[in-house]
Amino acid sequence: MKFCPKCEVKLKKSISGLQCSKCGYTEGEKVKQTKKTISKEEPDFSLLAFEGDEGEESYSTIKMDCGKCGHDQAIWWMFQTRSADEPTTRFYRCQKCKYTWRDYS
Repeated sequence: MKFCPKCEVKLKKSISGLQCSKCGYTEGEKVKQTKKTISKEEPDFSLLAFEGDEGEESYSTIKMDCGKCGHDQAIWWMFQTRSADEPTTRFYRCQKCKYTWRDYS
C-alpha cells in the first residue's frame, strides 16, 4: 500500500500506474522542483511592522543619529521577535534615507 507524498491519500491503480484521486499525483512521474533564490536586497526576517512609506506618520519619532547618513530623526516601533519571556525588539528607521536598524536591549 502506497500513499501520495503531496496529500497523503492512498494511491489507487490506474492506466498510467498508481495515481492519487485527490491531487492527481502519478507515481513514477517526474516532479519538477523549483528553488527560490533570495537576493541580498531582501531583509533577513519577514516580520517588518510596515513596508515602504505607508503609515509612517502614525509612528513616534525619536531624536537618534542614523548610522548611515547621520540624520538625527528616526521613527521607532516595538515588535516581539523572540520568546515571550525576553524583552521586545525596538526598530528604528531614518526619516531621511529609510535605513532600518534594531535594538535588542
